Amino acid sequence: MDVGELLNYQPDRGAKRLRAGDDDDDDPRSKKTGRELARHLEGDDSEDPSGERKRILEKLMDDDEDADDQEGEPVDESSVKKMILTFEKRSYKNQELRIKFPDTPGRFMETELDLNDIIQEMHVIATMPDLYHLLVELNAVHSLLGLLSHENTDIAIAVVDLLQELTDIDTLHESEEGAEVLIDSLLEGQVVALLVQNMERLDEQVKEEADGVYNTLAIIENMAEFRPGLCTEAAQQGLMQWLLKRIKAKIPFDANKLYCSEILAILLQNNDSTRELLGELDGIDVLLQQLSVFKRHNPATAEEQEMMENLFDALCSCLMLAANRDRFLRGEGLQLMNLMLREKKMSRTSALRVLDHGMIGPEGSDNCHKFVDILGLRTIFPLFMKTPKKMRKAGAADKEHEEHVCSIIASCLRNLKAQQRTRLLSKFTENDCEKVDRLMELHFKYLEAVQVADKRIEGEKHDMVKRGEILDDVMEDEFYLRRLDAGLFVLQLLCYIMVEISNSGISQLQQRVHQILNLRGGSVKVVRHIMREYAENIGDGKSEEFKESEQKRIMDLLENF
Repeated sequence: MDVGELLNYQPDRGAKRLRAGDDDDDDPRSKKTGRELARHLEGDDSEDPSGERKRILEKLMDDDEDADDQEGEPVDESSVKKMILTFEKRSYKNQELRIKFPDTPGRFMETELDLNDIIQEMHVIATMPDLYHLLVELNAVHSLLGLLSHENTDIAIAVVDLLQELTDIDTLHESEEGAEVLIDSLLEGQVVALLVQNMERLDEQVKEEADGVYNTLAIIENMAEFRPGLCTEAAQQGLMQWLLKRIKAKIPFDANKLYCSEILAILLQNNDSTRELLGELDGIDVLLQQLSVFKRHNPATAEEQEMMENLFDALCSCLMLAANRDRFLRGEGLQLMNLMLREKKMSRTSALRVLDHGMIGPEGSDNCHKFVDILGLRTIFPLFMKTPKKMRKAGAADKEHEEHVCSIIASCLRNLKAQQRTRLLSKFTENDCEKVDRLMELHFKYLEAVQVADKRIEGEKHDMVKRGEILDDVMEDEFYLRRLDAGLFVLQLLCYIMVEISNSGISQLQQRVHQILNLRGGSVKVVRHIMREYAENIGDGKSEEFKESEQKRIMDLLENF
């Protein structure tokens, strides 16, 4: 064994979370510090005070024996306290020698190796989350966060690995109390800002540093899952900006880009603050640019398809905020989604979902008018007339497809004025009102499905009453979800379209609707009942003023139906 091999040798440091494609026996942490030392020694051959090289080589060879001795020690409060004390001493010693001999690596190399060793040993604390409070009480969390900015990135990455294991979501749920204490301390120390600063200096061309970025994102995901409320704070501490920068970086697709898209989608879920921040950082343009790749090409792998879906999810979340609808319009998002619908690639299903989010409600009025101007009606109505087989193969259920298409048409009927509204209504009169026929076909399809579900639910309610069980709010919500699953919302949209076109002033449309209702044993009374239920639930999350005006508008339409 030559000197180079000795310097690169490190004992097994224990398990770590692996990325896809990593092998258990290829732990990137296991050789890092030795390699760092080798770099220092090669660059500083003339300075070897008092046999420093020899001592380091002996230290490296003795590590296995030390690790074997420690494996037999029980993990308890006393041993954890001892471990933390050793960590603090080694951290202080390393810092002291680095300050004292900044230009003489040989002087502080051994302390760096010792520091790395104790950080690896501290992984055992992750098996005892009820002892996490000791990390906080003995100030170890503060010290670990300080090491995220250590001059040697290998030390910073070792700390990232440790934090990733400590915050593993399964481990956190083993001891809620210990987890709360740890997460509180990490957030107090602005862990996300420090993690982002560390990621900014890492070179992802180096596998070990790319792994460090991946594990950093895992820490953020773990904390966000355990405490969703921290997403706003995390985004504001530079994470949102870093994610957007990393997603648009012109480097080949990899696991880290996929993970970034996943974290971005998590940050934007049910959070108007992060949605607004993304809009202010020109994030809508970034998302549209990244998604434009898929308008004429399908994702090359399942992982790339997952990233595409994550970006679509992020875009849909952003469009829940009115200000981002304007940015989407200015960024020509409508044109991109319309092209995707026409190109018939894998992105088509999600593009339909984005259009639905961008056009719904009064905030979508400008997008609805622009959609007609770019000839979007020519794209959407063929999808209304028939669910494409390719969409089914891509995994989108008929109901999901028909819901989005009907919602887009309903939004257009709700928002369009003047010439654009006339162009929309004229579509229903084409080819002997074939689109009205399709509308009524879908109406009876979903009416039957919902009636079957209602019958089952009524039977279950009757049985519960007979058994003396109380029908609480939880059960009522469950029953309502089952009705939605049967297609209640699609049925409501179809009835809304039916009522709107019947009130359009085009007698041909109103006559055709009522003719088909009568022929198939339908009832105006049933349509009115469905629309009243729809009106009761409309405007959730909006102002009371909007809710009341919209309900009044729908009831006025029903009177003339």
